[in-house]
Amino acid sequence: MLEKLRRKLYTPVDIASMVVFRIGFGFIMMYEVWRYMKYDWVRLFYIEPDFMFKYYGFGWVQAWPGNGMTWHFIGLGILGFMIMVGAAYRVATVLFLLGFSYVFLLDQARYLNHFYFVILLALLMCFVPAHRAFSVDAWLRPKIRSQTIPGWTLFAALIQLEIVLLYAGIVKITPDWLQLQPLTMWLANDTGLPIIGPIFAQPWAIAFASYGVIVLHVVGAPLLFWKKTRLYVFALYCSFHFLNHLVFEIGIFPWLTILGTTLFFDPDWPRKFAAWFDRRMARLMEWRNGLDRGAIAAQLRVPVESARAMVPPRPAHVVIIGLLGVWMVFQAVFPLRHYLYPGDVAWTEEGHRFAWRMKLRNKSGRIKFVATDPDTGRQWSIEPRNYLTSKQTRVMACRPDMMVQFAHYLADRLREEASIANPEVRAKNTCSLNGRPRLPIVDPERDLAAVERNLAHADYLMPNDEPLPKWKPRRVKSASR
Repeated sequence: MLEKLRRKLYTPVDIASMVVFRIGFGFIMMYEVWRYMKYDWVRLFYIEPDFMFKYYGFGWVQAWPGNGMTWHFIGLGILGFMIMVGAAYRVATVLFLLGFSYVFLLDQARYLNHFYFVILLALLMCFVPAHRAFSVDAWLRPKIRSQTIPGWTLFAALIQLEIVLLYAGIVKITPDWLQLQPLTMWLANDTGLPIIGPIFAQPWAIAFASYGVIVLHVVGAPLLFWKKTRLYVFALYCSFHFLNHLVFEIGIFPWLTILGTTLFFDPDWPRKFAAWFDRRMARLMEWRNGLDRGAIAAQLRVPVESARAMVPPRPAHVVIIGLLGVWMVFQAVFPLRHYLYPGDVAWTEEGHRFAWRMKLRNKSGRIKFVATDPDTGRQWSIEPRNYLTSKQTRVMACRPDMMVQFAHYLADRLREEASIANPEVRAKNTCSLNGRPRLPIVDPERDLAAVERNLAHADYLMPNDEPLPKWKPRRVKSASR
């Protein structure tokens, strides 16, 4: 069995599809950097804030001083360009992975699933020799040129994509989603969109969308491996992501996912497409100039290298296959860790991140903090907006672990600025989940400054047993988000 697996993973495959992915990935990263610069997000998100929320174990990651973050993003844009054209590709992919991961770790309030997706793809690209063809590196160093890559590199990317697509559907099999929430709430704000807007006010349309997205991912994702259904599923995915882009404005995720989905096609699909295009152009030139179509097509067609020879067995093969297996098992199991915690993950947030739980809940909250000097009994109210950006405040209002972080920050400031030895900090908070009544998510009587931050279940969480309220779509004149 191991030998059969080795043969499958080490049989060379055409590099063409991975070259297209490399070019598209680099371009999308450049585009994302351009967006951050255009809308001044670098300054707003990473230069102006006095406090940033950190992932557990990464409190040491701090933003560059001065305008360092601006130069950091410029560097990411340059690295994206280098990946796109295949210039110093190995160095560029490693530096981009480190640089992008650094930005990701700066502020937990900026967590996005597609940024985590970018990190995973960048990590895989560090091992994929996608620069061996159609690149500056291949032009400058003829010795590295090749029309094939090891099969395992493409297989690793496909399994990673399959895991993401499957989980995007599996995680939506929840009571709230099956009762059409929070999609009903969201689409109610988009009934003013041209053509498709009025449809969003129809319960049948919302039900079709809610259940359809589950079927698309849970059934459609495996069908991408089957040649007979691949093109149809791909067309559905393209339509789905384009609609997501119009309605939810979720950044680069739709384009990145569509790009990744092209890897499910035959590895030589770009060559076949180029040959088809050449034939059409040759016919056009023949019609215009009376030239021989066959001769022109022969000149334009890109030769396809059909090298399918097995790579001789090597001891490293078993090691690589083992590491690949461990990585894929981890990627498949890690998103399930929320089952180790009691309660609804949509409410508690324990195990929510890094689990592909995308567009699953609508939460809105209100929060303020009350500080107490235990020696004098003096109390005073603290508004988070005096210390945080509006985005940070809004996200923290329904994220218990972030409330603990901010309580620790406030306690440290009180020790330094007010000389209070052991300040107590409590969160007066309420949060609504998918339209439910607002309830405290954190015990308002618990001193969060005394809570030790760890990955264990938080004993300061409050339950939420409220049933999902009935919701009727309403018509609005225009959409805003």
